Amino acid sequence: MKRARDIRDQLEGLLERVEIELVSNLSDYETIKKAITSGFFPHSAKLQKNGSYRTVKHPQTVHIHPSSGLSQVLPRWVIYHELVLTTKEYMRQVTELKPEWLVEIAPHYYQMKDVEDCKISLSLSLSLSLSLCY
Repeated sequence: MKRARDIRDQLEGLLERVEIELVSNLSDYETIKKAITSGFFPHSAKLQKNGSYRTVKHPQTVHIHPSSGLSQVLPRWVIYHELVLTTKEYMRQVTELKPEWLVEIAPHYYQMKDVEDCKISLSLSLSLSLSLCY
């Protein structure tokens, strides 16, 4: 937490120096998760039927580290900071994400086919898609 506080203080100082007003919304978790996703977009994984995860771009089987608060929740899509190999390949520092963020944030890296979550997807427009999930 000290490191996070130091980074926040540095950013706050930079904002003051260039005269940008600091605006915070402590309950806006989606924006925070999108910011994390923008930094770690290559580290995304999708939940498989057997409870493991499959990384998206360079497919490999991984698991949420047992010390993570999400290890019992198992969200459908996650972003992680690092992989640690012990008895299995574990993801550490994990947070949930919405797969459409990957295409929105990194269109140079992901295409819709990489993140389609369902078997049938009907596109109504570029910004709106209707998905029929099984």
